[in-house]
Amino acid sequence: MYNFNFVIKNYFLRDLLIQYKTVIKFIITFLIVYAVLTFSYKLYLQHASSEVYYPDYMTNLVAKQSKEMLETLGYSAQVIPHPNEPSMKLIINKKYVARVIEGCNSVSVIILFTSFIIAFTGSFKTTVLYLLAGSVLIYIANLVRVVILSIGLYHYPWRKDILHTVIFPAIIYGMVCLLWLFWVNRFSNRSNNDE
Repeated sequence: MYNFNFVIKNYFLRDLLIQYKTVIKFIITFLIVYAVLTFSYKLYLQHASSEVYYPDYMTNLVAKQSKEMLETLGYSAQVIPHPNEPSMKLIINKKYVARVIEGCNSVSVIILFTSFIIAFTGSFKTTVLYLLAGSVLIYIANLVRVVILSIGLYHYPWRKDILHTVIFPAIIYGMVCLLWLFWVNRFSNRSNNDE
C-alpha cells in the first residue's frame, strides 16, 4: 500500500513538472542569472572604491553626468564627495539638494532587467542586442530621473517623499516592465513558439 501511494505521488509530481516545465525553467534561470550578476556586482563594489572615482566608478559617472545635464538646462551645479558616506553630494545653485548613492546608478535595475530577458531568451543575437539597447535606455532614463528629481527637490523640497519614493521609482520600473512586455511579446522564444 505504501509503495502504491509513493508511485501515485511520484507520477503526480512528474506530471506537474512536465506541465509547468517552462515556468520552472524560467524561474530557475532567472534566479541563477540574478544571483550570479548580483554577486558579481557586490564583488565589484567591494573592490571598486577609489579616490579618483569615489565612491565607485558607476555612481561617480552618474553623478557627473547628472551635473552636466543640469548645467545644460541652465542650472549651476556641482558634485562633490560626501564626507561621511559613500555618495556624491549634488548641489544646485549652491544648495545641497540630493546625494547620488550606489542605488542611484541603475546597475541593480539593469541586473533585474537582464535576468528577466535571459530567462525568457530569444535568439542569441537578438537577446544581446536587446540587452544592450534596453540597458542603455534604462541608464538614460535613470540619468533623466536623477536630474528631474534634483530639480524637483531644488524647487519643491517639501515634495521629497512623493518624488523620491513614489513617482520616480514608478517611472523607472514602469519602463522596465514595458521593455519586458515588449520582449516577451515580440522577441522571446516563447512568443516565437506561439506563432
